Amino acid sequence: MKKTVWILATAALLLAAPSCGKKKAPAAEPEAAMEENTLDEEPQKDDSEESVPEKVETSGVFDLYTNYGNIRIRLYKDTPYHYDNFTKLVREGFYDGVLFHRIIKDFMIQTGDPFTKDTALVARYGQGGPGYTLPAEFRPEHTHKKGAVAAARLGDMANPKKESSGSQFYIVLNEEHCRHLDGEYTVFGETIDGMDVVEKIGSLPTDAYDRPLGMPRIVMIKPVRNFVDPETEAQEESSAKEQEEAPKKVRERTPAQNDAAIHERPPRRTRIN
Repeated sequence: MKKTVWILATAALLLAAPSCGKKKAPAAEPEAAMEENTLDEEPQKDDSEESVPEKVETSGVFDLYTNYGNIRIRLYKDTPYHYDNFTKLVREGFYDGVLFHRIIKDFMIQTGDPFTKDTALVARYGQGGPGYTLPAEFRPEHTHKKGAVAAARLGDMANPKKESSGSQFYIVLNEEHCRHLDGEYTVFGETIDGMDVVEKIGSLPTDAYDRPLGMPRIVMIKPVRNFVDPETEAQEESSAKEQEEAPKKVRERTPAQNDAAIHERPPRRTRIN
């Protein structure tokens, strides 16, 4: 029943998305949280080469330093457009000072709009970006799980290709309420530390347009150099230990066990029939 309510709210959104100067619809509008307002939107550039970020090499792990604490995210390398674009924007300092401008409790927190650096542009929050979009990169294994990092975008009517915003992204608070977004919005990373900070920001009170009253912002984003995944490190240590112990087990066999191991081998075939 709860899932049906969220899906109906999403469908209603396409007809009743809040805009500047209009009254907000009374029901929750989850998908609106990922859509940039179409009013006075920054024009999109037609030069496709400008929308393809240059290839950069990093660990794919970034620390988001916010005024509510730090969040660590890891990007997926099989979403290369989003991976490289995010890395490029971080290197340029694009995200430094942007607000988490839209929050829907038990759903997601959204950020990445450069307009939010200027309080004089509050009426246009949610409309900013670098001036280009990114092609959708849907992967069935990348879902809207808790802590997932996904790209915002315009709605289907204005954006039938489901292309992503060039800079705005959101972090999922509740998997159950976001499952219907799988295959609709590109998930290009996940939160690996600091989920308590994400939840703290997600619990802030908001105004009638889902804008938080606490002014949560990203102070800066920095790549994590020489990051070692704890799970990968543990697997490598376990594998190395097994390899180290294997010769020892052979040496500890008794003569009888060695003879038995030899006789257990299948006889060598001298010809192929």
